[in-house]
Amino acid sequence: MKSIEICNKFLSFFKSKGHTIVPSSSLIPDNDSSLLFTNSGMVQFKDVFLGIEKRNYLRATSIQRCLRAGGKHNDLENVGYTNYHHTFFQMLGNWSFGDYFKYESLQWTWELLTQIYGLSIERLWITVYITDDETYNIWTNKIGVPKERVIRIGDKKNSPLYTSDNFWQMSDTGPCGPCSEIFYDCGSTFHGNPPGSKENFGNRYIEIWNNVFMQFNKEINPKTGSIKLTKLPKYCVDTGMGLERLASILQNVYNNYETDLFKTLIKAAARETNCNNLKNNSLKVIADHIRACVFLIIDGVFPGNEGRGYVLRRIIRRAIRYGYKLGQNSIFLYKLVKDLIFNTYIIYKELKISVIKIEEILKKEEECFRKTLKYGIKILENILLTKPDKLDGKLAFILYDTYGFPIDLTIDICKEHNVSFNKNDFILEMEKQRNNARLNSKFKDIKLNINNNYIIDQETKFIGYKLKTYTSKIIGLYIDTNSVKTININQEALIILDITPFYAESGGQAGDIGTIKNDFALFVVNNTKKIKKNIICHYGILKYGILNINNNVVASIDTSYRKKITRNHSGTHLLNRALREVLGEDIIQKGSFINSKKIRFDFNYNKPISHKNIQKIEKIVNKEILENNPIKIKLMSFNDAINFGAIRLFNKKYDKKVRVVSIGKSIELCGGTHVKYTGDIGLFKIISENGISSGVRRIEAVTGEKALLVMQKLSNIFYEITSELKLPPGEIKKHIIDMKNNIKLFESELYKIRFQFMLNKIKSLLPNVININGIKVLISTLDNVYNLPINKIVNELKNQLKYTIFFFITIKEKKNNLFASVTPDLVNKIKANELINFIIKQIGGKGGGNPNTAQGTGSKDKNFKYITKNVINWIKKNNFN
Repeated sequence: MKSIEICNKFLSFFKSKGHTIVPSSSLIPDNDSSLLFTNSGMVQFKDVFLGIEKRNYLRATSIQRCLRAGGKHNDLENVGYTNYHHTFFQMLGNWSFGDYFKYESLQWTWELLTQIYGLSIERLWITVYITDDETYNIWTNKIGVPKERVIRIGDKKNSPLYTSDNFWQMSDTGPCGPCSEIFYDCGSTFHGNPPGSKENFGNRYIEIWNNVFMQFNKEINPKTGSIKLTKLPKYCVDTGMGLERLASILQNVYNNYETDLFKTLIKAAARETNCNNLKNNSLKVIADHIRACVFLIIDGVFPGNEGRGYVLRRIIRRAIRYGYKLGQNSIFLYKLVKDLIFNTYIIYKELKISVIKIEEILKKEEECFRKTLKYGIKILENILLTKPDKLDGKLAFILYDTYGFPIDLTIDICKEHNVSFNKNDFILEMEKQRNNARLNSKFKDIKLNINNNYIIDQETKFIGYKLKTYTSKIIGLYIDTNSVKTININQEALIILDITPFYAESGGQAGDIGTIKNDFALFVVNNTKKIKKNIICHYGILKYGILNINNNVVASIDTSYRKKITRNHSGTHLLNRALREVLGEDIIQKGSFINSKKIRFDFNYNKPISHKNIQKIEKIVNKEILENNPIKIKLMSFNDAINFGAIRLFNKKYDKKVRVVSIGKSIELCGGTHVKYTGDIGLFKIISENGISSGVRRIEAVTGEKALLVMQKLSNIFYEITSELKLPPGEIKKHIIDMKNNIKLFESELYKIRFQFMLNKIKSLLPNVININGIKVLISTLDNVYNLPINKIVNELKNQLKYTIFFFITIKEKKNNLFASVTPDLVNKIKANELINFIIKQIGGKGGGNPNTAQGTGSKDKNFKYITKNVINWIKKNNFN
């Protein structure tokens, strides 16, 4: 049974049972900053289980793409060593949100496995939680599974209650419940014992499906540590079955890598690495990793040095390293993208998008890593040749810090050589480096103790979308990190108000500035930031008077400053939309910062933007500005907003209700401040575009008066050029091209003249040669070298002379620049590089070259006479007749 058929049968079956088919969510979890990646099918339903969100269905089914390669759930290091572990995999699942429960779930599980997929009843084994009598009775009495194949599993030894493989919990506290796992017996040809055995090693019994029954809320008494389970008001079901494992059974191969999900990719990996053995484990790693790479990039993750980007970079580098193991020294990974897409697009239509961009990202990353890989492996393998029992963590850190060799590859290579790794020493060295970096940093972060009597359980209400000034009460005062009751004149402090019109720095938008005052005091606000979720802090200095806790004050923002920020912020939304129109809909915002001076916008793109496309982007934005359309802002549920077409940041957690800002064709989730009409932006101009990391570009732009000033400055420069050249604007370009061509011609002619001049000068020195035991030696200083290639000039003479050594000294920036050259008939006796190295030892410096020609730079201030004497002495000593 092909994988696509397995998927279609699964979805059709649960649709027939009243389930809504829900598309796979992104690998980047929505609304869950606690997870690095989507690692199971239930992640997109987490808020539904918690009662935070409601859907228009009570039963759901999906095929969810998942990744376990970072954070708590990490199978990366097992890939290539087992038949069943993957970084990227697909999870078949069905869910009930307070609708059906244990009996229906287990009955349908059995029906699907035995009747639809046709698995042998005798080969299925079941595990249940030790006290879950209800599930045990359903399996044994109602469904009819023999009792000897239904195993009760208790809590782990020396662990707290409910720490069993058959008791599932979302976290340490909260929704939880027993689960029932289904195992498939692959037969006696495989080694292994039934589930629940003390020694259950081997591949005979494979877990294929897990039914989780969320029926309790877990609470822990903070004083005693005792655990209390209370029944949830609504019971829920969460199931998950790995497509790759199920396919291996239904295709009768009992190895995920021999299923149709991997066959094409393994063949493609073999093709690109010239490997004839299709069972080679390195091919498995490459096939697994290319799937993870492509789906991560599709979902907006790009190689980087932290977070999700670093996980992707690790996966790419690990795949490259396994290609290197197979002898592939050229870039190859990107060539597998089309093989994957043409083999998988039936299930995930989004794979059709931006094939070329995915290839470019992988190609660029591999090109950057190749040199590091080759050099690092050579060093590491030389160490491992000594056959140590354990690799010193300090050595691993040097490889990482000095040569850029990833620590996970070091661990991987050690594992292959059966060498243990001292990770603690590595961590200690890493911590030393971080501490040094902290000591060298001048940045000081403001740390606040917010658990005090003044602001505990207090919130700052923000009313700044509509009001620019408001009478508020001071509920918190801080100087440095200390809570105080009073602040005095000239003291820098932080003020927390109960209600404020000041926008706190958030979503890339800078905080407001302004004043907080009453009849007796004036506090100037230089910045506004947020701590916790709803506490807004006003940073600044008290210019006069005294302010106390509970004082009533008038808080007023600087409206001119706010207007500049809102113009830039609204311009940022239009820029984001224009980038997607010009560069592709897969453009994703990677960061932004908006203040009163400019826009800074980071986004995924792996090459410089052409001048032509920059102009297209500016034209699109300014067209929206000229149309002067009203900006629409609505509050709606998160799901309604996404269905409405709003763009959101994947790494940001949103509230149940979100603010949707529509500006022209742009629709985004945004909590920032904006202009009322697009025309209020005035003018938009990009001032710079550059790369800031692998696959990430940055645009800086200005709006309003700033944009006008930039345009005027450019106009003034152009006017000055035309005035100076006394040419009409239309002839400037042609004139500049002509000038450049003339300059090249003049430089070429000048080079020829200087070359001939220096050749003649050296020829004029030939009568000054000295004879040392039959060898002619010309030693001289040279002035006005003009960066000429002395070796080429000397080569002109070497063709005419025999048994001659040239040694020249030029002085530049108070350093002796040395040049030595030997005619071919002398190379067996006298070598130019050995002569240079000898002189450098006398005068200090560095140099290099070959037996024919060598150069060096002396750092010590030694005169011509001293150097000449040493040259002659060395030649005499080394001239063996």
